[in-house]
Amino acid sequence: MIEDVQGQSNVNIEQYVKMLSRRRWWLLLPAFLCWIIVWGISWALPTTFESKATVLVVQPNIPEQYVMPNVTMSLQEQLASMEQQILSRPRLQTIIDRYHLYQKSSNWLGSVDPVEEMRKDIEIDPLITPTQAGSRQGELTAFQIHYKAPTARIAQVVDSDLTSLFIDENLRNQQELSQSTTTFLKQQLADARKKLQDQEEKVSTFKEKYLGQLPSQMQSNVQILSGMEGQLQSLEQGLDRAQQQKLYLQSLLDQYRSTATVSDSGSPATTPAVLDNEIKQLELQLADARSHYTDNYPDVVALKEQIEKTKKLRDQMVADASAPPKPDTNKPAASTAEVADPQLAQPMIQTQSQLKANQLQIQDYEKQIEALQVKIKNYEANLNLTPVREQEFEEISRGYDESEANYSDLFKRLNQSQLATDLQQQAQGQHFALIDPSDAPLAPFSPNRLLISLGGLAGGVFLGIGLTLLKELTDVRVRQEKDLEDVVSARVLVGIPRMSTSAETKRQKWLGLAESAAMVLLTLGVVAGNVISFIKG
Repeated sequence: MIEDVQGQSNVNIEQYVKMLSRRRWWLLLPAFLCWIIVWGISWALPTTFESKATVLVVQPNIPEQYVMPNVTMSLQEQLASMEQQILSRPRLQTIIDRYHLYQKSSNWLGSVDPVEEMRKDIEIDPLITPTQAGSRQGELTAFQIHYKAPTARIAQVVDSDLTSLFIDENLRNQQELSQSTTTFLKQQLADARKKLQDQEEKVSTFKEKYLGQLPSQMQSNVQILSGMEGQLQSLEQGLDRAQQQKLYLQSLLDQYRSTATVSDSGSPATTPAVLDNEIKQLELQLADARSHYTDNYPDVVALKEQIEKTKKLRDQMVADASAPPKPDTNKPAASTAEVADPQLAQPMIQTQSQLKANQLQIQDYEKQIEALQVKIKNYEANLNLTPVREQEFEEISRGYDESEANYSDLFKRLNQSQLATDLQQQAQGQHFALIDPSDAPLAPFSPNRLLISLGGLAGGVFLGIGLTLLKELTDVRVRQEKDLEDVVSARVLVGIPRMSTSAETKRQKWLGLAESAAMVLLTLGVVAGNVISFIKG
C-alpha cells in the first residue's frame, strides 16, 4: 500500500516537472516581462530624500522650589500650538520662495497647492520617555522634525530652517506667555491696590466719624470712665469738705460778730478760748485731709496756713490782753467789729476772705463736677453704642481684610511671576535645544526600488504559473499511455518511440543551446536589475 502511494507521488512529481519543461517559456517570459515593466516604473517614480533633526526639551537650570514657572501650558500643547504657527501658509510660503520649491506642483488632476504639498512632506514626531531621570509620566522630553525633498541638499537645509523656527518660536512663545502673565498680574495688582485704598478710606472715614465708639477703644474708654468716676468721687468729696469748710467759716464769722457785739456792749471777751477751739477744729480737719491727700494738696496747704494764722492771732490777742488799752481817736465811731474791738478786725477780715475763697472753690468744684458728669455721660453713651459700631465695623473690616489678603496674594504672585519672566528672558527657563542637527541623507527615503523590483518579479512568477496551468488545462493531447487509456477502452500493446533525422537532431541541439543562453541572460538581467536597485535605492 505504501509502495503504491510512493509510486503515485513520484509519478505526479515527474508529471509536474515535464509540464514545467514543456511550458518553460510560459513561465519565464511573463515573469521577466512583468518584472522589467515594474522595475522600469520604479525608476520612473520621483526620488525622495528625508532629513531629520532631534530637538531636546531642556528643563530650567534653577529648581522650581526657588522660581516657580508662570507658564502652565503643557509641552505637548505648546508643541501643537507651535506646529500650527510654523506650518501656517505665510511661513511655509516664505521657505518655498526662498528655495524655489514645488515649481511643478501639478498632476493629471490639475494644479496642486505648494503649501499643502510641503505640509505633507513635513512630519513632527514627539518623543515621550517617562523613564528618563527627572521626567514625569507622559512628559515630552524631545521631538524629531522630518522633511522630504527631491534632493538630499534641499531636504537638509529646509529641515534645518524648520528646526530653527521651532527653537526660536519656543523661546519667543515662552517669553511672551511669561510676560503676559506678569502683565496680567500687574493689572490685577493695580486694581487690588485701588480697591484696598477704597476700603482703607472707608475704614478711616468710619473711625473718624465714630471716634470714641470703636471696638478697639472700648478698653481705653472703660479705663478712662473708671478714672473719671474716681475723679468725680474725689471732686464730690472735695465739694463736701468745701461745704463743711463754708459752714465752719460761716459759724466762725458769726462768732466773731457776736464777740464784737459783746465787746461793744462792755461784756468781757473770751477770744483766746474761741481761737483755741478753732485751732482744734482746724487740726482735726487737717488730720482728716492728710488721710486722703498728700501734704502738697491745696486743701492741706490751706488748712496749715489757716492754723498758723489762727495761732498767731491767738498769741497776739493774749499779748494785747496783758497790755493796757490805747484809745484810737482817728477812727470814727461805728457799729462794726473793727471799731468796737480792734483785736477782732483782722480775724474777721481774714475769715471773710476765706469764706469768699471757699465760695469760689465750691463754685469751681460744682463746675468741674458738672463738666465731668457730662463727659461721663458721653463715655457711657459711647460704651453703649460700641456693640452697634462693632457690628458695623466688622462689615467694613471684612471687605478690607479680603482686599488686603487679595492684594498680598497678588503681590506675592507678581514677584514670583517676575522672577520667572526674568528667568525666561535670560534663557535659563525651559527651552528647546538642538542635539541632533539635520543630516544630509545618503540614500533616498522613497521609493524602495529593490522592494518594488522583487514584488514585480514575484507577481510575474505567479502570472507565469497561472498562464502555465491555464495552457496545460486547455491543451488536450495524448502524451502518455495513461492519457490514451482515459480516451479509448482498448489496451495499449506497443509504443513507437519518436524517431528524428540527423538534421532534426542538430536543430534541436542548437535550439536547446539558444534557449539555455536566453534563460541565462534573463536570469542575469533580473539579478543585475535587483543589484542596481539595492545599490542606488
